[in-house]
Amino acid sequence: MTLSPLLPLHDGHGIPQLGLGVYKIADAAAADAVQVALEAGYRHIDTAALYDNETGVGQGIARSGLPREDVFVTTKVWNDQHGYDKTLRAFDVSLGKLGFDYVDLFLIHWPAPRQDLFVDTWRALETLRASGRARSIGVSNFQPHHLDRLLAETDVVPVLNQVELHPWLQQSTVREYDAAHGILTEAWSPLARGRAIGNETLDAIGARHGKTAAQVVIRWHLELGNVVIPKSVTPVRIRENFDVFDFTLDAGDHAAIAAIDAGQRTGRDPDDLD
Repeated sequence: MTLSPLLPLHDGHGIPQLGLGVYKIADAAAADAVQVALEAGYRHIDTAALYDNETGVGQGIARSGLPREDVFVTTKVWNDQHGYDKTLRAFDVSLGKLGFDYVDLFLIHWPAPRQDLFVDTWRALETLRASGRARSIGVSNFQPHHLDRLLAETDVVPVLNQVELHPWLQQSTVREYDAAHGILTEAWSPLARGRAIGNETLDAIGARHGKTAAQVVIRWHLELGNVVIPKSVTPVRIRENFDVFDFTLDAGDHAAIAAIDAGQRTGRDPDDLD
């Protein structure tokens, strides 16, 4: 069975580069999607407290029969639980829903800068890392100015920064900042909420390689060095999204995709979400 490449995190752990995202998947459906994904070769599942499907994710992993240590699981603390003590309590809730005694990666979901609590929240993540209950810790939707403050005021550098990233929002500044500080960049909404499907440029690249536009974009992420977590509940699409390890993009393909960049978000600006 083909498995995803494992990228090194700066804390000594590794993360499968291609995972399954489960945003907006109902709890009951999440168990089935996770089981299908694990059968297809995925070994990385990305959830969050906000998604309200941590129970289903845990059930899907249990049903797969795989040892817990073979599946990399990420979850996140939501904005209304920022602050040191609240974050520790929120982590306990997430862990209980998953049915685990540790998570592989725990993230601050958004900086929520107007609350001005993400530094205290990060200190709670440092405590969880020290306890071993969160093996690695990172952030999501942090811009360089948020990370500057975190690095100046706390002790542990995030291993990963998960941001909206796709051909229409290529995030070169964030990726360059992350790379300079040893932080991996992970892409959410990697297919721009379906916008990649039917795009003329991506379709043409896919036709040359015998692949779909979605597979082209996932492969593009992998070749850029991004961690990528496409979401689907459809078994055939889950499997298709993982079938990207038998081709490579050439320089012309990369140049054509680079030209798509328009700085366009499908989600919120990180400075505008409390």
